[in-house]
Amino acid sequence: MTNSSQDRAPRGRPSRIAIYQRFATAIDELGRYGGLPTPVEAKQLWDDVWYLEAHHSTALEGNTLVLREVEQLLEQGRAVGSKELKDYMEVLGYSEAARWVYEQGVARGEYGRDGLVSVTEVRHIHELAMSRAWEVAPHPDAYPDEAPGGFRRHDIRPFTGGMTPPTHPLVSAGVAAWVEQVNQFGQALSSGTLGMMDVPEVLAGIHADFERLHPFIDGNGRVGRLLLNLVLTRLGWPPIVIFKEQRGRYLKALDRADHGDSGPLAELIARSVVDNLHRLIPNIAGPAKYVPLEALVDDEFSLAALKQAAGRGRLEAIIGADGRYRSSRAALKAYRASKYKRGGSE
Repeated sequence: MTNSSQDRAPRGRPSRIAIYQRFATAIDELGRYGGLPTPVEAKQLWDDVWYLEAHHSTALEGNTLVLREVEQLLEQGRAVGSKELKDYMEVLGYSEAARWVYEQGVARGEYGRDGLVSVTEVRHIHELAMSRAWEVAPHPDAYPDEAPGGFRRHDIRPFTGGMTPPTHPLVSAGVAAWVEQVNQFGQALSSGTLGMMDVPEVLAGIHADFERLHPFIDGNGRVGRLLLNLVLTRLGWPPIVIFKEQRGRYLKALDRADHGDSGPLAELIARSVVDNLHRLIPNIAGPAKYVPLEALVDDEFSLAALKQAAGRGRLEAIIGADGRYRSSRAALKAYRASKYKRGGSE
């Protein structure tokens, strides 16, 4: 499924095949570690992913809240700043949908007994994600039955790259076909007829196909990413987060997928799965592997203490593309030893 002519990367960057191999290796290691912890078992680690996803996925669509405001809104239920009410409600709605996805995906609750996803869940996720914002700023052109959870009854203008979503009478059948496509992927994976190296491009195709379908009058990008995360977590894998700084690359990758090359989008997805795997299961990374500081928190060192040590240069760390510190278990071990050598004082 991979194309060797597309696999060459600029000097200094891993090739596409290397990225897919990292993905396959990480998923294999995940199985040896007993799978993902549930949101109850590792609340702090899942909350970190939750904050990032709620912030960045809404920011991709123009939401103006910064990460600190999102964290305080979700953790304390307190609106900080002077942004429009719609922006706060968008984040709250998205966060509720993401939390539902994590719980349903990892714990498999009342939905999803017969496959990776259902048409009912497609509607339900849209309703969760969009209802709060709709209360204060409904779509000005929507018919009553196009409210959250209802498929569009308007036609969509062609995308910038020329792709035109199907006319609205075809949406319901299109969603049913998409759900069947996803569930067939799940069956192929469980039967072993699909190789793990091919999975990133299949996932990219699933995501791009939903976005081309554009079944709702608004919120299709957010819902498409939530649905992809439902699929991932139901497979026992971590959800993805596309950072707002990656917006241009992400949109270009979607356009490339519309024109037959799902590789760039598959790379984004594979990288994000691996990154969040290291957030949720710190030990899956070797001792020298850099992981977010949240993954290194323990009874001795809080997140605030690790950030302070990294900021002072006492804990070896780097700042990632998302602006967050990363360090390693080996660096933490060295910091702990030096701290006690100094008599435990900072």
